[in-house]
Amino acid sequence: HNLEMKHLPGADPELVLLSHRYEELERISLSDMTRDEINQLVQDLGFYRKETPDAPVPEEFQFAPARPLPTLLPHQAPAGGSKTPPDRDQGKHPDL
Repeated sequence: HNLEMKHLPGADPELVLLSHRYEELERISLSDMTRDEINQLVQDLGFYRKETPDAPVPEEFQFAPARPLPTLLPHQAPAGGSKTPPDRDQGKHPDL
């Protein structure tokens, strides 16, 4: 579930992990892995494996392996009456 396989003739096999916005997060080479190792990797990453192609997916796995977005705290006014907004961390999201 939530895994799509595309065959690209002549390309080395790799697993490309995307964010919910379809932005590339990571590429994992699969060239030196066996089928069992690849299946274990996908399971370790949190993908849900359906029993049959048309089997329902439990609600808790609908967006697997994605992690829920963190709850943001309400914006707080800066102390001292300053109208300058507080600095925000411009780094990457910790779950991505």
